[in-house]
Amino acid sequence: MGAGQWVRANRTAVGISTAVLVVVAGLVLLSLRRDPPITFAPTEPRPRPVGDALVGPARVTVDATDPDRWVFFDFSRGAVVDRPDPAGWDLAFKRFNVAVNGGAGLAGGGARALDASTLDSVTTVPAEGYTGSDARRDSTSPALERWYDYGFTSHLLTAKRRVYAIRTADGRYAALRFLSYYCPGARPGCVTFEYVYAGNGSRRVR
Repeated sequence: MGAGQWVRANRTAVGISTAVLVVVAGLVLLSLRRDPPITFAPTEPRPRPVGDALVGPARVTVDATDPDRWVFFDFSRGAVVDRPDPAGWDLAFKRFNVAVNGGAGLAGGGARALDASTLDSVTTVPAEGYTGSDARRDSTSPALERWYDYGFTSHLLTAKRRVYAIRTADGRYAALRFLSYYCPGARPGCVTFEYVYAGNGSRRVR
């Protein structure tokens, strides 16, 4: 190879290497850029009995930012409740963990995933197939433990487009869909969900 050929070949190799570096740098920048998550401020707890009413769609944001404390929600009162009796709650939240009031040592609640992505598409929830919480897994509900997708590049939790049926502690029914995990300022721990609840005990939620 002559000197001229060597120079041309070297320039070509440098050009290819530069192009590859530009592409790699662009991919890295795209992976680092992330859209801000949807955020909601915690709902002020105002528990009040709903009776036999058909409730919803209603939206609630639970402040579950404390990693050492469970926060309890009761469908029959439509709100977070403080220090409930053993049967006085239906869902419990601690960060991204969600428990139902059912299983060993708990009431008769349970949860199951449905083949639906919106509440509008659910009119009646199933009678069977509900599972309670598993004390061996930090008391979380196996049916609800993967209600989110985790972004390995963004490191954000994004709620899945999936509806879950809930059997409450007293044997009534609800359906819910998670919306977000973030408080204002993109602070994690505010679990937001929308739900419908049949206070009359019917499995028909719409």
